[in-house]
Amino acid sequence: MARIAGVNIPTNKRVEVALTYIFGIGRTTAVGICEKAGIASSKRVHDLSDDMIAKIRNIIDTDLKVEGELRSEVAMNIKRLVDLGCYRGLRHRKRLPLRGQRTHSNARTRKGKRVAIAGKKMNTK
Repeated sequence: MARIAGVNIPTNKRVEVALTYIFGIGRTTAVGICEKAGIASSKRVHDLSDDMIAKIRNIIDTDLKVEGELRSEVAMNIKRLVDLGCYRGLRHRKRLPLRGQRTHSNARTRKGKRVAIAGKKMNTK
């Protein structure tokens, strides 16, 4: 099992797909890494030699911000918005959607489970 950027990469998947298991690497970036390393993206991870894996690891370490470093940067950006008290920061603080989505009938994922309001009677007409 190959270990790149602190993540165990699945061995029987194609390199292009396996690299997406690393936080901060999507399909487009994974294809770019394969091209830069000179590896066919159709190749499986278990077919890679140690020097090919080292080449991929080197490219990721030098060119990209991934895993812990990227997670901490995202967290710091969110914390900055919350501390500023700007609109997006307030939405983060209240755990509501912050890009203009409606919340009256949707946004269950962001808001969490429904909470019953005590003492509210349903009007049955």
